[in-house]
Amino acid sequence: MNWDYAYDVLLSRGTWIAFSVFILGLLVRCVFLFGISLERDRPFYNHMDWTWGIKSIIRWLIPLGTKGWRQQPLFSLAVFLFHAIFLVLPFLLSAHNVLLQNAWGFSLPSISDSTADLLTIVFIISAALLMWRRIARPEVRFLSTWWDYTLLILSSLPFITGLLAYHQIGPYKVIIVLHLLSAELLLILLPFSKLAHMILYLFTRSFIGFEMGARRGARCW
Repeated sequence: MNWDYAYDVLLSRGTWIAFSVFILGLLVRCVFLFGISLERDRPFYNHMDWTWGIKSIIRWLIPLGTKGWRQQPLFSLAVFLFHAIFLVLPFLLSAHNVLLQNAWGFSLPSISDSTADLLTIVFIISAALLMWRRIARPEVRFLSTWWDYTLLILSSLPFITGLLAYHQIGPYKVIIVLHLLSAELLLILLPFSKLAHMILYLFTRSFIGFEMGARRGARCW
C-alpha cells in the first residue's frame, strides 16, 4: 500500500469530508431533536429558566459536584478527564496548530509537547478505567453492547496513535495514517452515535434544570 498517498488523501480531502459531515450531521441532528422536543416535550418550554439550566450544566461539569459523582469518585474523575481531554487537547497540540497555520493562516494557543504527552497518557488511563468498569461491573456490562465497546476503543485510537507517531514508535507511516483515519472516522460517526452526548449534553442538562428547578423547585444535583 502507498502510505504516502493515503496520508495525503486523508490530510486533504479526508479532512474536508470528515469536518463537513461532522458539522452538517450535528446541525441536522440538533434541528431534528429540537423538532421532536417541540412535539413531545412542549411543557418544558412553558417553564424555561436559564438560571436553573446553567446551574445544572455547571454542577455536572464539576468533578464531585453532584451526589452521584461523590458516590463514585474514581468513576467521576475518569469520566471528567476523559471528556475534558477529548474535547480540548486536539486544539492545543502544537503539531495540529502548525497544520492549521499552513492551511488557514492562523493557529490557536499551544501547550508544550511534554504536557501534551502527560494529558494523552491520562486520557488513555481514563479510557482504560471506563473500559474496565464496563467489563467488571455486572450492571454496566448488562447494559453495554458491542457498539459501546467499539466507540470507546475508537475514541482512544487517535490519542494512542498520535502518541506513538510523535515518539516514532513502530512503523511511522502506518501509524500516522491510522491516526488520521481513526480521527476522521470518529468525526463522521460522532453526530450519529452516542458520542454526540458530548455536545448535546448542554441541552439535556438544561432541560433537566428547567424541569427540576424551574418547575418543581428542586435541585437536580
